[in-house]
Amino acid sequence: MLNQSLRAPTVAKAPVDPSRSPADQFFATTGHAGLIASEFTYKKEEEIYGEDEPSEYVYQVVSGAVRSYKLLSDGRRQIGAFYLPGDVFGLESGATHRLTAEAIVDTTVRLLKRRSLEQAAATDVHVARSLWSMTAGELRHAEDHMLLLGRKNAMERVANFLLEMDRRLAVAGMMALPMCRRDIGDYLGLTLETVSRALSQLQSQGILGFSGARQIELRNRQQLRNLDA
Repeated sequence: MLNQSLRAPTVAKAPVDPSRSPADQFFATTGHAGLIASEFTYKKEEEIYGEDEPSEYVYQVVSGAVRSYKLLSDGRRQIGAFYLPGDVFGLESGATHRLTAEAIVDTTVRLLKRRSLEQAAATDVHVARSLWSMTAGELRHAEDHMLLLGRKNAMERVANFLLEMDRRLAVAGMMALPMCRRDIGDYLGLTLETVSRALSQLQSQGILGFSGARQIELRNRQQLRNLDA
C-alpha cells in the first residue's frame, strides 16, 4: 500500500562491486542501468502490500524489518520470511503477491517498478543475472524453510532460527531481534509457549543469555549448531 510520503528518487551510480552481497549487487546493477529507486516509510504493523494484490514493485529494506505471511483458513498465521536491512522482497513469478508483507517495526524500503526492471533485464545481461540471483535465493530460502518445518523438532527449529539471525543480525556478539516471540513461533510453526520454553532451556544450559526481551547473546554457538545438526 503506497500511501507514504515519497522521498527523492535515488539512482546508484557506482560500478557494480562483485564483493557486495547479492542484494547490494542487485540495486547497484539496476541503478547503474538507469533505473530509479524511490523510498517509502511504513509504521510498525503497517501493510506494505497484501496477498493477491498486483505485484507492481520490487522492494529492498533500507532500515527496519519486514515479515511476509499468509493467513490460513483456520485463522492461524504462517510467516514465510523475515526481511532485514539490505534484503530484497516482493519478487513474484506471477502478476499478484502470494503473501502479505508488513512492517514489523518502523521501516523504510526502497522500491523499483517491476515493469521497468523486467524491461531492463530483457536488454541488460547484468540486470538479468542479478534478478536471477535474487530469485534463486528466494527459492533456496523456501526449500530450507520447508525442510525446517517438515523434519525438525521444536528445539532444532529454534536453534536453526537463532543461528540464522546470528548470521544476519549479530553485532559485537549481540543480536537485537526486531520480531517478537509470537512472530518467531509463526515462522517456525510453533506456539508462543513452545518458543519461550525452548529459549528458557537454552538460557539455563548457558547457550544464550538475554539483555532485555529481544537482546540475545549467543554464548556457545557450537552447542547450538549441534542442536541444529
